[in-house]
Amino acid sequence: MSAGGTGQADADPGEAGGVRTALAGLTTRGRSFLAAGIAAAICAYVLGQSDLLRVGLLLASLPLICATVVYRTRYRVAGTRRLAPARVPAGSEARVHLRMDNVSRLPTGLLMLQDRVPYVLGPRPRFVLDRVEPGGRRDVSYRVRSDLRGRYPLGPLQLRLTDPFGMCELTRSFSTYDTLTVIPRVEPLAPVRFGGEAQGYGDGRQRSLALAGEDDVIPRGYRYGDDLRRVHWRSTARYGELMVRREEQPRRSRCTVLLDTRGGAYEGAGPDSAFEWAVSAAASVLVHMLERGFSVRLLTDSGSVVPGEGADGYAGSGQETAEAAGLMMDTLAVIDHSDGMGLSRAYDVLRAGNEGLLVAFLGDLDEEQAATIAKMSRRSGGAVAFVLDPDTWVREATDVPRAGDRHAERLRMLRDAGWTALSVPRGAALNALWQQADRERSGLAVMSGEAAR
Repeated sequence: MSAGGTGQADADPGEAGGVRTALAGLTTRGRSFLAAGIAAAICAYVLGQSDLLRVGLLLASLPLICATVVYRTRYRVAGTRRLAPARVPAGSEARVHLRMDNVSRLPTGLLMLQDRVPYVLGPRPRFVLDRVEPGGRRDVSYRVRSDLRGRYPLGPLQLRLTDPFGMCELTRSFSTYDTLTVIPRVEPLAPVRFGGEAQGYGDGRQRSLALAGEDDVIPRGYRYGDDLRRVHWRSTARYGELMVRREEQPRRSRCTVLLDTRGGAYEGAGPDSAFEWAVSAAASVLVHMLERGFSVRLLTDSGSVVPGEGADGYAGSGQETAEAAGLMMDTLAVIDHSDGMGLSRAYDVLRAGNEGLLVAFLGDLDEEQAATIAKMSRRSGGAVAFVLDPDTWVREATDVPRAGDRHAERLRMLRDAGWTALSVPRGAALNALWQQADRERSGLAVMSGEAAR
């Protein structure tokens, strides 16, 4: 849960506005009474009817008295908003809790509470609060839901003060607001190894000292509790005291998730569009790899990288992993199409990097863009690409052409360059494609091993 903003709506009258502010708060009923009273008074003057004049004065004075009483009300109200949770996946609900405290020494009258919310989150919530005693409080709540990613402001709160006769309404606004972050949907993924790729604290080739030969070992003096199996006898004989090999320091495996955000690579809009599928899939892989202990970074076609712990990206365990995932989800919540047409900037970032798993989510590719993507696999320890099929995402299933030669040619280019490239049709499940990529990559690894023999 996240604590929201707290503020006060002060109903104490000020210098500005004066009578004009009070009269502007007259309701339709109040204006009708005022007009009827003035009309009755004019008729009474013309006809010489004193009784009608009294009725007219009563009708005209009632809304004016109510406006004066409401405007000069001196109680003060404090409001608090709390979101549960403050970060919610698209399509899920969040609850907003509102608390109103009467911090004055006078009881309040009838209060109408309204919170401002964007249209995509639903209608504006309105509540009617009865008399609140001095020092009392009232708690209300409402739900918000959005199928679209983004950051949405909630607030500020507005209080409408009214008299018992409904003649006048004045609005007092709080100054604080909160932000609801709607992040992409995250799909659980099966644990796979992609044909021998290391785990988070990788296997042999990912270790920093495991590749060192016997002569390259840097020993240290024996300490109580050290395993005798790690005694380095050559150094012991050289230094004349018991020496042991240093423990192998595991090096965290790396994973880069490349998200193609080019506006020209996707068609359609809305929660079921191709771009939203790619963003959701990238979020799922980022969370999955973080949970497996990988050092993860998010890269876009424009070459921008989410800042992390060093050049390798985000890494951590426990609470640190949750915080890293949350920051990446916040970035993906507001990510949008880029104006770029190529992928060269992303290639420049990867070219200066180091080996690690590369997972790419790509839109429609032309020949030049496919060639750039093909070169990226040279700087990675493993490359997996999910290429969205533009035909199935922009047409109905019955209208899809039988031969997608252009799309198939791009996939062949990537596979020839060492990528495990899969086509993504409309409505595809990421977990199924994820496991299919693992099977295909495992098959390639087996074939490569047999060829090497």
